[in-house]
Amino acid sequence: MSDNKVQIFDTTLRDGEQVPGCKLNTDQKLVIAEQLDLLGVDVIEAGFPVSSPGDFKSVEEISKIIKYATVCGLTRSVENDIKVAGEALKYAKRPRIHTGIGTSDSHIKFKFKSNQDAIIERAVKAVSYAKTFVEDVEFYAEDAGRTDNEYLARVCEAVIKAGATVLNIPDTTGYCLPSEYGAKIKYLKENVRGIDKAILSCHCHNDLGLATANSIEGVINGARQIECTINGIGERAGNTALEEVVMILKQHPYLNLDTGINTEMLYGISQLVSDNMGIYTQPNKAIVGANAFAHSSGIHQDGVIKNRETYEIMDPKDVGVTESAIVLTARSGRAALAYRAKNVGYELTKLQLDEIYTNFLDFADKKKEVDDKDIHIIIENSKVYKEIISA
Repeated sequence: MSDNKVQIFDTTLRDGEQVPGCKLNTDQKLVIAEQLDLLGVDVIEAGFPVSSPGDFKSVEEISKIIKYATVCGLTRSVENDIKVAGEALKYAKRPRIHTGIGTSDSHIKFKFKSNQDAIIERAVKAVSYAKTFVEDVEFYAEDAGRTDNEYLARVCEAVIKAGATVLNIPDTTGYCLPSEYGAKIKYLKENVRGIDKAILSCHCHNDLGLATANSIEGVINGARQIECTINGIGERAGNTALEEVVMILKQHPYLNLDTGINTEMLYGISQLVSDNMGIYTQPNKAIVGANAFAHSSGIHQDGVIKNRETYEIMDPKDVGVTESAIVLTARSGRAALAYRAKNVGYELTKLQLDEIYTNFLDFADKKKEVDDKDIHIIIENSKVYKEIISA
């Protein structure tokens, strides 16, 4: 793999589906999985096979249809989990088992009532067993964000020796600051013996709104896989948003990091996931929200009409949005009104625009948003209507 290639590991169908009320049936998962494959993601985490017969079936059926991506199944460091995952993945062209265990003091003490050495033994045993089913084994050190770096490095060395090909360093609770998470990845890159045999992976949660920032810091400091979901859905406050990290790397080419994602599919797959899960994306969501390329302020509208780049750092077409939206409200200026009027068939002179603009403001003060039908009404009720249509 090229050193500047960042693999995109999509966990919409596993971590994303853990959102209350977002359960998908197998048919829905298959539709989304096929689109993820076409989108160009490198890994599709299709589910947690041991968790239910439905999840097992979904992972198995997804494994049959995916042409390009690696298909991954999640497990705990439990022998039966791993065995069941191996069975579910038997049809996959590129299967991966994703196994692991908590490594923070909190998890070791309270979840496992264990000690650091015993946790390493369990981790090694899990990876070694997973290797009997698949070549590609990813190990997650749950709560790595709050795990001591020196101990985390010991864990990583041990599982690499056992055959792990990917090391997932999750900020499970979304606690880390970007500088802290980036430093953790850098420490592992520089201090884990055999690190050249494995890919470091970022799996960041959004409890403090830092998931995307942490993932970007991770790849800047040497990670080469980002685990993410469409629309950032996931446990609690969600996961790293796929569309955000992909477009950040695309818009900052000097980082020399490439995902290979077909970005023109981003808006469409965002809508697909929203519709199937019944969770609708907030309008101001970065990249794929309804307002991501919409302008209602007169100053912004004037700039965008003259040159889109004055207020947009991305071409909406790059993410699958047809065009920017000029939204008419009481905050809109003459330039926006003239632009929208022209779109519905009226070429206005400056004097005509001045006359109509007064009527427009009165209308806009009574209505949140002025649509195309309203523009016709405003112009037809103006003093200069006959002059406009006779021109």
